[in-house]
Amino acid sequence: MKSRDKRQGLVLVNTGEGKGKSSSAFGVVFRAAGWGMKVCVIQYIKGQWQTGEQKAAARFDNIEWHALGDGFTWDTKNPQQDIKTSREIWEISKQKILSEEFDVVLLDEINYCCGYNWISGQEIADFIRRQKPPWLHLILTGRNAAPEVISCAHTVTEMTMIKHAYEQEIKAEQGIEF
Repeated sequence: MKSRDKRQGLVLVNTGEGKGKSSSAFGVVFRAAGWGMKVCVIQYIKGQWQTGEQKAAARFDNIEWHALGDGFTWDTKNPQQDIKTSREIWEISKQKILSEEFDVVLLDEINYCCGYNWISGQEIADFIRRQKPPWLHLILTGRNAAPEVISCAHTVTEMTMIKHAYEQEIKAEQGIEF
C-alpha cells in the first residue's frame, strides 16, 4: 500500500438518477479494504435494515460501518427530524475524516441531503477543500450532488437510468439491490 505521504487523496462523486451510485462506491470500499486500507462507511439515508454490503463488510477487520439515517427520507413525515439527523451525521462524518484513522471514507447518500437543503453544498465543499487530509480518499454518493461539491471533486460520475426493473413492477431483489 502506498504510504500516506506519497498518496494523492481523491474526492469521488457518484450522482445521477440511475442505479449504481452506492454499489460503485462499495466496490471501491472493498477494493481499498482488500489492499489493507482502513475504511469508514457512513450511511446518511439507509436506516437500520441489513444489506448485503454491510454483511460482507463485517467480514473485514479494516472496515468500520455506520448506518445512521432515519430511512427513506423522501417519504418523510418529520422533515425537522431529518434535518437534525443529517446534521448530526455530518458532524460524525467530519470527526471520522479528521481523525486520521482512515484511508478511505464513504459518505453514502450525502448528496440527497444537499438536494433537500439540509446540508449546503458550499459547507461540504469548504470542508473538503480546507480540512480533508490530503492523503484521504473521500467518496460521496446520492442524487442531486451540489455544484460546489462537483467542482471540488477529482472524479464525478453521473449514473443515467435507461431502464429499471421497478418500472416493470419488479420489487428490489436481495443480492442485487440490497
